[in-house]
Amino acid sequence: MVLELHILLQAPPAGIDYGLQKGSGSKYETVQKQRSTGADLYFALSVEVKGDKLMSGLPDFKGPFVQGPREIRFLYIDIGAAAGQHTHWSRRLKIPLTGIRWEAIEQLATQPHSVLTTQVVGTGKDGGPNCATVKPFAGWEVKILSK
Repeated sequence: MVLELHILLQAPPAGIDYGLQKGSGSKYETVQKQRSTGADLYFALSVEVKGDKLMSGLPDFKGPFVQGPREIRFLYIDIGAAAGQHTHWSRRLKIPLTGIRWEAIEQLATQPHSVLTTQVVGTGKDGGPNCATVKPFAGWEVKILSK
C-alpha cells in the first residue's frame, strides 16, 4: 500500500530555501524546493508501507524519501545550503514516521481522498530555521481532503 503524506511547515524564516530530500547519503536531490516568505510551506509525498499487521506490531516504510533504520524511520526537509542555496544556513529537519499505526493505515485504505498530515514549527529557538529532530512532535493524523 502507498500512503500519501502532507507536511505543513509553519512560518519558517523568510529568504531561505526548503525542500524534501529524495535519496540518502551523498546521492540525494532536493525536490519541491521553495523559498520561504515567512508564510507556511507545504510538501506532499508518498511512501510505501512494508510489513504485515499480523506479523509485526508496527508498520515499516520504504521509498526514496524514507531515511533511517527500521525502528526510527524519518523524512528530511533540506534547508538553505543543504537544499542547494548559497547561504550560511545549512540544516536539515527530521520528520519522524514513528507513531504511524496500523489503525491509521487501515483508516486511509477505507476512506477515499484521505491523507496523513502533520504540522511542524518552522522556526527554531535560535530564530533560524528549525532543525534536527522535531520536538515536540505532534504526530500524524488522518485528514479527508475535499474533492
